[in-house]
Formats: sequence, C-alpha cells, structure tokens
Amino acid sequence: MTGPAAINANVSAGWADTLLLSFAQAGYLRAEPAILQPAEPFLDLSGEDIRKSLYLTTDATGEELCLRPDLTIPVARDYLASPRAGQPAGFSYLGAVFRYRDGRPSEFLQAGIESFGRQDRAAADAEMLALALEATTAFGVSDVEIRTGDVGLFNALIDALDLYPVWRRRLVKDFNRKVSLTDDIERLTLLTAPGRNEYEGVLAALAGSDRKAALALVTDLMSIAGTTNVGGRSVAEIADRFLEQSTLKAGALPHDAVNIIKRFLAISGDPDDAVAQLRALANDAKLNLTAAIDQFESRVGFMAARGIDTHRTRFSTSFGRGLDYYTGFEFELHATGNGAEPLVAGGRYDGLMTQLGAADPIPAVGFSVWIETLTKHGKPASRGGAA
Repeated sequence: MTGPAAINANVSAGWADTLLLSFAQAGYLRAEPAILQPAEPFLDLSGEDIRKSLYLTTDATGEELCLRPDLTIPVARDYLASPRAGQPAGFSYLGAVFRYRDGRPSEFLQAGIESFGRQDRAAADAEMLALALEATTAFGVSDVEIRTGDVGLFNALIDALDLYPVWRRRLVKDFNRKVSLTDDIERLTLLTAPGRNEYEGVLAALAGSDRKAALALVTDLMSIAGTTNVGGRSVAEIADRFLEQSTLKAGALPHDAVNIIKRFLAISGDPDDAVAQLRALANDAKLNLTAAIDQFESRVGFMAARGIDTHRTRFSTSFGRGLDYYTGFEFELHATGNGAEPLVAGGRYDGLMTQLGAADPIPAVGFSVWIETLTKHGKPASRGGAA
C-alpha cells in the first residue's frame, strides 16, 4: 500500500491491531476481497450518480471494472461465491478503498464487520451496535452520540396505508435517498392541474395499471420507436415516470395518509418512548404495525442486555443513511459535538444479497469504521492500548 492510505496505516497501526483483535475475538474472520471489482453491482445498487466518484477501467472482454469504493459489496460477493453462502457467517476487514472526494485523498482506509445468514435479527442488530461502540473505544473515542433509525418501520407504515404502488415506491425512495420527503409529501397532496399533454393517451392507458403492465407498454412503444432509452433514462425509469404521472392525475395522496405519515416522522427521542408513541399511532390509525414495532422493541432489549445505555441512544423515525439497500435498523456513531462526519455507520441490508445474485433472501447486517475520522478524533494516549 502506498500514498495517503499507507500514511494513515502507519499512524493508526496500534489502534487498527486492537480493533482487528476485538473483531476476531468476537468471532469475525478476516476477509480480504480483491481491490479490482466489477463496476456493475455498485452502479446498479447506488445509481449512476456514483459513477463520477468511481475509478473505472475496462478489461479485454469489455467488462467495466472499478477500484473498490467500499468493502461491504466485495465482502458480500465473496461470501456468496463461497461454500458457506446461505449459512451464518461473519467477516471483518481493514483495507484501502478508492473514491473521488473533492479536495480529499481518494485512497483511504475502511474497517468493518459484515454478518450474514443470522435469523435472530434483533440480537444481530444489537451486536453490531455494541461492536461499533467497541471500535470507537479502540481508537480512544469514548464520548460518542448514537443515532439510530429503522427504515423497516417506515416500510411497514407505507404498506399498512395501502397506497398506490407508485406512491409507495416514491416515498420509500425519498426516505432512503434522504431527499426532502416532507416537501414531496406536500406536493403529492396537491391535485394535478387539469389539462392535456402530448402523453395524455399513454397516461390514460396506464390508469389503474401495475408496474409490470406499465413496463410492458413502454417497452412495446419504445420498440416501435426503435430506441432503448430517452435522454439517458432506461425503459424501467420511463415506465415508472409515466405510471407516477398517471396515478397523480387520478387524485392526490389522501390527506388521512399524509397526516399519519407526518405524525410518524415526528417521533424521536428515547427508544422506549418511541415504542409507546408508535403503538399509540398504530392504534389510533387502526394500522397493523405490530410485527415491525415488536422487532424494534426486541432490538432495544438486546441493546440493553449488551450494556448499551438506551436512554443515551437517539432514535428517530425519519433517520436514514441514504442508501437504497437498507431494509431495517440503521445507525451512526458521531463524536459528540460533530454532526457532520460519522465515525462508524451501518445497518441491516437484507435485500442486498438477492440483488447480488443469491437465489433466496439472506439476512445481512454490518457496519463500516471510518479510520480517517476516528484517527482525527482519537486520543493519542490510547494508541495501541486495550479496547
């Protein structure tokens, strides 16, 4: 290893050894995935927007490759290619990742843990948070702010409201991408202005259709036109846009649903208080959110059992990490008083494994440790010390 990552490696060597030892003692085997990775999984799962930060090349067969921009997907791909795929397995890692960052080194160190195949999701979630806190301690950072959320609760709410599939996809996408969800909700409550446009016939044909039917219609129309994309948009993206417009013309997002979503997104604070508020909301709105709330409450119990002071844990129903593949628990650890850069971040991503080619769903949860940020906030007297 050369360059900035090598410098960071030398500076934080003692801390890193302590960190990896703690991971190994917890039962997580060291993984060392290849630096050069297929670019497709990163582009598919994070969108084309990530392309501008990747370091790309092409091999002799024309396959697009990239220097790994993170280690979660490479570790997951290696696990799926191994004989242990589908079975419970845990891995730890420490290595360089490569991502263009304006004004900052493009090569930097990342450590972390990925846990695959465990069915005891609440216990596994709590273990990840406990190990993440141990990681900050290994770097001499003990005063941390714990921020948590659960996209699974939001997904359960949207499902229980029985909204049009178009609205569900759009709201969940807004939540995951951390765009202005509140502004979009307000916009969806406004009826579309009357009038016609050049696609009125397509919109009328799609009225009441599902996504499969919309995709088939748009595929046929574009086949007739002899094209596979328009303005860089794929057939699926165009179909989703037409279906969205068709649904909006049929009426606005119901006000009752809007009020429930707003009340949900306002819940924050102590996790135990949040459980009570969520159950009250479900009861008042006559929505079946029992399974999602029970999972949340069980996780809080396992966190307490691992010695985590849950009253110091900040929970918010609106908290999200901005990645589409998260499906449940999400968290970030920040140095107290530093709201910008997380020291450690992670969560549950049960949907990722099938997106990477697994025949059956495989539970997955993990976190990444940002060595660069931890080194900046760590205490020099702790270097090489015990966790």
